[in-house]
Amino acid sequence: MNGILTDRVAVVTGASRGIGKGIALELGAAGATVYVTGRTETPGRLPGTVAETATRIGELGGIGIPYVCDHRDDAAVEALFTTIRTDHGRLDVLVNNVYNSPASARWLGRPFWEVPPKAWDESFDIGVRSHYVASHFAAGLLIETGGLIVNISSPGAEHYTHNTVYGVAKSAVDRLTADTAHDLADTAVTVVSLWPGIVNTELLQLVPPDTDGRRLITLPGEGTFDLNAAETPRFPGRAIVALATDPNRRSRTGKPWRVAELADDYGFTDIDGRIPRAEPIRRA
Repeated sequence: MNGILTDRVAVVTGASRGIGKGIALELGAAGATVYVTGRTETPGRLPGTVAETATRIGELGGIGIPYVCDHRDDAAVEALFTTIRTDHGRLDVLVNNVYNSPASARWLGRPFWEVPPKAWDESFDIGVRSHYVASHFAAGLLIETGGLIVNISSPGAEHYTHNTVYGVAKSAVDRLTADTAHDLADTAVTVVSLWPGIVNTELLQLVPPDTDGRRLITLPGEGTFDLNAAETPRFPGRAIVALATDPNRRSRTGKPWRVAELADDYGFTDIDGRIPRAEPIRRA
């Protein structure tokens, strides 16, 4: 894979850890210059910083550029893309991934009357509005290159998952994908939503094993899963590399795509050779 994205420039928002980090690493492994955004400069309860991700990108053969940025600050986001134009004169891939997973996890499985309005703001400010703002400021650069926008979404856009706020937010992300693709129809830019399955992020790695060694998590609306069978954060990254290098990707614009579905179409696997399917545990 090394070198297939050499001379390409990418931005991955919220890439200190989790899915964003995995995506940034795969873009770097393909040779891209990757701007890694996030607020984390020093490790906290969860490991990972923008600098650590950028360093790892360099070790994999790409160029990692850490960019500390609060995606609630529109001026800071605008400055990011101004810097990219000044320093590189191009942008090829924007991955809108930033999301406040720890905040969302607090309300897992709660009915809407037990989920306070601030949870709505947390999900929509960082996870919907942030995607719009980054796309807005990146659009000019991406139109010039015929680039790719990937909005990280979820099957929660299609059926009940986690709680009401989560599902409505993910539905909004998929609508953002459809409508921005409509606006970009006369350009060469592709916009897609990406639906990972159950991803074994640093947050979910806190789930301890049971007496049988299984790390079980129950997700309302989906079922119970063994995290030992989950996909790694780099699996969605491989989907994005496949899209970024597909000359026919425009046929996919405006739509959501499951990572496993793209793995079938493009022929990639997770780092252990599997194509994880996020199947719930069948109980007797």
